[in-house]
Amino acid sequence: MKSIVVLISGSGSNLQAIIDACSSGFIPAKVSAVISNKANAYGLVRANDAGISTQVLSHKTYSSRDKYDAALMDAIDQHKPDLVVLAGFMRILTPAFVQHFTGRLLNIHPSLLPKYQGLDTHQRAITAGDSEHGCSVHFVTEQLDGGPVILQAKVPVFSDDDALSLAERVHEQEHRTYPLVVRWFCQNRLQQQADQAWLDGNVLAANGYANDDED
Repeated sequence: MKSIVVLISGSGSNLQAIIDACSSGFIPAKVSAVISNKANAYGLVRANDAGISTQVLSHKTYSSRDKYDAALMDAIDQHKPDLVVLAGFMRILTPAFVQHFTGRLLNIHPSLLPKYQGLDTHQRAITAGDSEHGCSVHFVTEQLDGGPVILQAKVPVFSDDDALSLAERVHEQEHRTYPLVVRWFCQNRLQQQADQAWLDGNVLAANGYANDDED
């Protein structure tokens, strides 16, 4: 059974989706640890309730991004994870960190990448007049929100949407999409090769896997 370490900064709703998927057997793995850069992150409560080891590693106690990421790497490596999952971890990672975990570092971003890298994605989609929005699960590379996309989920944008209502619709899809991709990885079906994502021996398109019937 594979080991997963999850990094969080906030409420941990995607963490909860992954915990639940592991508990049900949908993901053939266990969450070995949850690490947060914020002591008040509600995701720590979720992890504690599930009997998962937690750690707070505040970036504020380190003099540089490089020193923090070095300490974070050490903390993660203590658990010997097969996979590191970013679940609302609000930190820009250093190249050294990304390189250390290359091929086993996943993130979910609330937009249909390559659109709207960075923050405030829901409002940006509304302001642009987009008819659809969504989320993207991708391997992490040194380019911010620029790693190869594995799977996207789309939602409609309605004329009366605000950023909050659109975010809620996207979150529902995140909670389905992220566990599915983690499942693929833990089944040894998913790999990163150079700057491409591969599933079942086939390179994925730029916008990821496209069959909604996959499980």
